[in-house]
Parts: sequence; structure tokens; C-alpha cells
Amino acid sequence: MVQELKELLKNSYSPYSHFPVASILITKDGRKYKGVNVEDASTRAGSCAERSAIFSAISDGVKKGEFKEINIMVDNGDISTPCFVCRQMLLELFDQDAIVRCFSSTGSFKEYTVKELTPYPFGADDLI
Repeated sequence: MVQELKELLKNSYSPYSHFPVASILITKDGRKYKGVNVEDASTRAGSCAERSAIFSAISDGVKKGEFKEINIMVDNGDISTPCFVCRQMLLELFDQDAIVRCFSSTGSFKEYTVKELTPYPFGADDLI
């Protein structure tokens, strides 16, 4: 997974933040979906690597609850967790015990569950 994420980092379009991120999502049936962050000059219309992978999976017909894990790598030597927009998307589509594995570009990683990353969730019940 480390080498695959490192190769994928090369596809990131991050000329403004210089913070390349790559993500590989794996479904419960073993399919892989890749994503990278894509920025633009306005800084608002881009997408994070995690959501890019999720959107790709959804576009291919993957449904809520079919996601097994997501692997994320940033290219700055550190381990970084998903932003809160991505955490909300994970909360919406992944099971609470789904794995979120966060890698550094050196290969070290920390592993979390969706529940650990979203201790105070905002969901459909909050809209009532």
C-alpha cells in the first residue's frame, strides 16, 4: 500500500498549498478506488484526496455500507488525518468500525476507526 500511495501522490494537483495527498479506498469486496487532492486558485472549488476516491467509488455504483477502509498519505514526512469535511463524508458512508489508515511518506502510519475520528457525529437525526 505504501508504494502505491507514493506513486499516486505524483498525480496530486496542489500548486497552491504544496501539500500533496493521495488516498486509496477499498470496498468490502476488494475493489480499489484512488483519489488525489485537486486544488484551484480560489481554494474553494477543489477536492480532497479522500473525497475524490469516495466520489469515484460512488460514481462506479458503490453504496453506503460497502466501504471497508481508506488509506491516506501526505507528502510532507508527517502523518495527517482527514479534514473535517472528509470526516463527515466518512461518517455518512462508512461503517463506524471502518478503518482509516493515515500514512506518512516515509511509510509509518496510524490507524483509526471512523468512530474514533468522529466522536461527536452530525448525522441525519440532527436535521430533524
